[in-house]
Amino acid sequence: MKKVFGYLAPHKGRIAYGLTLKFVGTVAELVLPMVMAYMIDEVAPTGSVRAILLWGGVMLACAVAAFACNVVANRSASRVARDSTRALRGDLFAKTLSLSARQADEVTVPSLVSRLSSDTYNIHTMIGMIQRLGIRTPIMLVGGVALTFFVEPVLALVLLATVPVLSLIVVLISRRGIVLYTALQRASDGMVRKVRDDYTGMRVIKALSKTECESRSFAEVNAELSRRAQRAALTTGITNPLLNALLNLGMVAVIAVGAYRVAAGKAMVGEIIAFTSYFTIILNAVISISRIFDVVTRGTASARRVEDVLARPRDLLPDPDASGAPGRICFDRVSFGYGGAPVLNDISFTVGEGESLGVIGATGSGKSTLAALLLRFYDADSGTVSVDGKNVRAYEEEELRKKFGVVLQNDFLMAASIRENIDFERGLGDEAIRTAAQTAQAAPFIEENEAGYGAMLTARGSNLSGGQKQRVLIARALAASPEILLLDDSSGALDYKTDARLRKAIRSRMQGTTIVMIAQRISSVRFADHILVLDEGRAVGYGTDEELRRTCPVYRSILRSQTGEVDDAQ
Repeated sequence: MKKVFGYLAPHKGRIAYGLTLKFVGTVAELVLPMVMAYMIDEVAPTGSVRAILLWGGVMLACAVAAFACNVVANRSASRVARDSTRALRGDLFAKTLSLSARQADEVTVPSLVSRLSSDTYNIHTMIGMIQRLGIRTPIMLVGGVALTFFVEPVLALVLLATVPVLSLIVVLISRRGIVLYTALQRASDGMVRKVRDDYTGMRVIKALSKTECESRSFAEVNAELSRRAQRAALTTGITNPLLNALLNLGMVAVIAVGAYRVAAGKAMVGEIIAFTSYFTIILNAVISISRIFDVVTRGTASARRVEDVLARPRDLLPDPDASGAPGRICFDRVSFGYGGAPVLNDISFTVGEGESLGVIGATGSGKSTLAALLLRFYDADSGTVSVDGKNVRAYEEEELRKKFGVVLQNDFLMAASIRENIDFERGLGDEAIRTAAQTAQAAPFIEENEAGYGAMLTARGSNLSGGQKQRVLIARALAASPEILLLDDSSGALDYKTDARLRKAIRSRMQGTTIVMIAQRISSVRFADHILVLDEGRAVGYGTDEELRRTCPVYRSILRSQTGEVDDAQ
């Protein structure tokens, strides 16, 4: 909670101003019953119109002051909650983007979404309510109890007997509530994960007629979320009825004792009316405490989840002393696993400036992992990955990744214009964008559209075909003229002619750029200067197309299965 409340520090002046107004307004409310009792018991019997008008004016002034102070204070509290939560949400978003791939895997994307949305909303509600009721409620409660002793001490003792029981109820349920709401947020993460997966794969679900199956699966997740929400609500929801029941019993006792004391001449009517007014104030204060308790319980659970992300240390820090190896790209005895069995084993190769590397292998052979290590999304478990003779561990993150133009598997397009998607907020000129689109073979279908580069794409580019999306993504990678072009399975949706034209255009227009082409299709890599063949995480072949035909059975097998070619070298 300390880190979350740290976001309130810039608003100390506004908070102090709002709390001061709350204090004044609350005191004005507490004074009213006392003034009313004095008017009934002392002023009214005198029959003085002037005195009645005077004290009536005092009551009106107190009522106006209470109203005005509370309204202004509430508006101030809303602004503080809005601004502090906006800053928190901004930092949390920035932190999620700075998490290493391993850290993001640990937290999971659905959980990050939930923490950025529902958890920050709960914190916003908590900050606002603490300011609105956090000072008002204790003053109303403590001040009300204190003034009941001043008005009628005997009746105050009846009221005071309920306080220890009320306090115990709040403490016990609060502890249990935090645990339950934390579990509820975890169930909410599961809901976000399920919805995200189903919405992303909506067309596949429909194509395979699995709508009913996925609906049943969603119903299970929904039922689990509802069950946890009900448990949390039942636990915290019992607070208000219990407190009300105790206070209502106290009210019955107060009225009974008060009637007896008035009949016996030991108390005045005005005092009893004032006392019941204070009892109502105390009752409302206790109800407010139960509301605060519910909101703070949710907010505390959410704050812990948010702080868990904010407190994560920066991973993959640069190590200036890490030694590199010569070459534009060099893998030297690199091994890596995602916490389990190794995905890459003892991989070594070197690619020079302006050369091309093709990487091919079966699904799950480690091709995309190789790209992730090259970009330093993860650090190798052993061995050295170097770029331009410098260990990737020695680079600042931005310095390393500025060298690359990248198209990754399952890359995304924004709901924006084609131009904005290619530019990607890099401030590129129109000429650079058009040249990139032409090289990527995207210009023909873009320019056929009336809106041209201003044509709007839907989320994830769903109004483009698979091949069109890939060409826009390749144009994005080419637009900034990178030193290294990394294409991870980026042409699988292209027809062979377009793929061939793309490779030819890249070779002719990107001279001096080192190209790493990861592909399933052998036609995309066989013309590379070097071809790396992976099989179950191991390098089983490295060389040119001609060399691998002679020396690598796995390469020959892929060649035969995809092209039908049979090499005499066999």
